[in-house]
Amino acid sequence: PSPRLWLAPSRSGWFTVDVQEEKGQQIDGCTVVEAAPVELISQTKHAENTQLCKIHIDFDNTEEAYKSKDNVELLRSLLVFKLCTIDVLVEKNKELMDLTKKVLGQWMFEKLMKMTFYGQFVAGEDHNSIKPLIQKNQAFGVGAVLDYSVEEDLTQEEAVKKEMDACVSEAEKENADYREKKYKAHRQFGDRRGGVTSARTYFYADESKCDNQMETFINCISASGGASADGFSAIKMTALGRPQFLLQFSEVLVKWRQFFNFLSAKQGKSDMIVLEQKLELEQLKETLTKMDIGAMDDKENWFTGEKLGLSGTIDLLDWNSLINDTTKISNLLMVPNLQTGHLEPLLNTFTAEEERQMKRMLQRVDVLAKHAMEKGVRLMVDAEQTYFQPAISRLTLEMQRKFNREKPIIFNTYQCYLKEAYDNVTVDVELSRREGWYFGAKLVRGAYMYQERDRAKEIGYEDPINPDYEATNRMYHKCLEYVLEEIDHSRKANIMVATHNEDTVKFTLEKMNEMGLSPTENKVYFGQLLGMCDQISFPLGQAGFPVYKYVPYGPVNEVIPYLSRRAQENRGFMKGSQRERSLLWTELKRRVLGGQMFYKPVY
Repeated sequence: PSPRLWLAPSRSGWFTVDVQEEKGQQIDGCTVVEAAPVELISQTKHAENTQLCKIHIDFDNTEEAYKSKDNVELLRSLLVFKLCTIDVLVEKNKELMDLTKKVLGQWMFEKLMKMTFYGQFVAGEDHNSIKPLIQKNQAFGVGAVLDYSVEEDLTQEEAVKKEMDACVSEAEKENADYREKKYKAHRQFGDRRGGVTSARTYFYADESKCDNQMETFINCISASGGASADGFSAIKMTALGRPQFLLQFSEVLVKWRQFFNFLSAKQGKSDMIVLEQKLELEQLKETLTKMDIGAMDDKENWFTGEKLGLSGTIDLLDWNSLINDTTKISNLLMVPNLQTGHLEPLLNTFTAEEERQMKRMLQRVDVLAKHAMEKGVRLMVDAEQTYFQPAISRLTLEMQRKFNREKPIIFNTYQCYLKEAYDNVTVDVELSRREGWYFGAKLVRGAYMYQERDRAKEIGYEDPINPDYEATNRMYHKCLEYVLEEIDHSRKANIMVATHNEDTVKFTLEKMNEMGLSPTENKVYFGQLLGMCDQISFPLGQAGFPVYKYVPYGPVNEVIPYLSRRAQENRGFMKGSQRERSLLWTELKRRVLGGQMFYKPVY
């Protein structure tokens, strides 16, 4: 039979879809969504037959992209994006905002900010004032990841002092020579805001402040639950406890991984990919006996748990499970010393207060996860610097094991500018497979590149970042494709493709169509920042794909640091691409010429 052209209803009216019948069978209820400019093939499986739908999402269709915006909002976007390309305004934006506040006064300053930068990138002052925007976006198919974006306005000296006080333990003040350079606090990089444009930074003051920040996250989760039925909320681990613990635990995890690599090399398996490196159990016991590792005297018991040793081999996941908590949290901080052949504490002594601080951090994380589960909100744990990240990922993984049993509640974040991103994704997906829980991931390119590069070079350890943007793109697509294949395989994995890169979005749509992954299954989400890339978010949302805006909110004065970074990040983004401004102008001209001078969104 010849191809037929069908008209199908969408949220925004009628559009055409080319449909081909397969094996001459009658088409019946083909699911239709808009898709990419390139013709993509989607397989919609029915009980008796399979149909092929050529899907089109037109990312150049400005009427669809901006139908949620009135003309004033389009003009504001054009003004703000233009200002973001002027170097002197961006470089001196903080000083200019302070001056404007002095000249105009607080009320007029806030009014001006709400008409420009604040209005563009921030949803409102509190969880009540943001509801109209969230509801409007939802009406056009776009959800929200709520993110309370208030930061302390610290000087560099204040930030460095806070960081050094919070990252150096009592024991280290006397002797920290045995700690690895990467996992020690360094004064010249004490201000973690340096070279970072798109991530919020928390500095530790005391335990009561961490409790306050936990309460803020709880309110954010409640607001997400109240605003929508399927919202996300974002949290940062460095807001919830003393970062000293994250540094120490990260070093422990990395040293155990290095020990596994050492033993793997001993068995001639160092060239294999991570999950294929399986240590032969008998050979491993012989090696440990020769090394005479003191704390492993009960090696027979150590390797004969319920799941260990049964196959005669131990892989990295089995190995990781050996470092679980036993009695005190400080027992986690034991590392193998390859020089002495003994298992030693990372620090010689822990104060009772340091022990309590570690426990409180874990308790706060647990409280937030339980609250998210009660409110039906998914919790997104943001990625941070590589010297904190092993601990953050491990703690997030423990939450996933506990809370992702029936559906994905906890999402970890993977930074694809890291050389080890693919290994991290594959190891965590394999663990979720073995243990039967729902894997949840957010894929980002990464926010700390310049800072991480400078720190590695200055302090003297291997640069953790991919060599160039192309390598990062390849890593992103490799990780993305792996998780999509896992979704196709089991439907127990879930991923948020958090990107402003249109080519990556098109790549995702192509893969989804090849695999027959329907957007209505809610397994693949898309994410962009509020106020940016509406030409990607809204066409996807109106076509039925789950898409979310990262929605910052907070009082005007207290989100100034966030807005300052937004301006700096947008400078590079806007200079690199004229596309968004061009699309905004196109839509504005279309409305003026079409007699829509006073266009208002209808929803």
